Amino acid sequence: MSISEESLFLNEAFYEAFRERDLEAMDRLWAIDSPVVCIHPGWSAITKREDIIDSWRGIFESPESPQIHCRRPVAFHMGDVVSIVCYEEMEGGLLVATNMFRRCAAGLKLIHHQAGTSRPPPRGLGKKSKSATLQ
Repeated sequence: MSISEESLFLNEAFYEAFRERDLEAMDRLWAIDSPVVCIHPGWSAITKREDIIDSWRGIFESPESPQIHCRRPVAFHMGDVVSIVCYEEMEGGLLVATNMFRRCAAGLKLIHHQAGTSRPPPRGLGKKSKSATLQ
């Protein structure tokens, strides 16, 4: 499996952990030995791993936490880092997100998540994924 394919697989695991509100699975995805950042829509940047996991705990415990579905993930491979741009579809809205994975000592791990508002959905919004390598 290529690093891009592995990242797309882990990206889906990220959204599965989100949908299932599985804090342990979310915790396993985030890097321990690398700088990390998480920017939830409307929030300030969170740059400490323990604060990122605490933010997910709060989201998962909220009864208003949305059900998110990843659509159209595209992986951009850059050395030991893969950046995935995708759409987060939920009831009543669409966000655009970037998730970055880095090859760390413990394997490929999430180092960055950012989601924000998006224009109306592109045509044919579906689950199909693709990847590209940037030189």
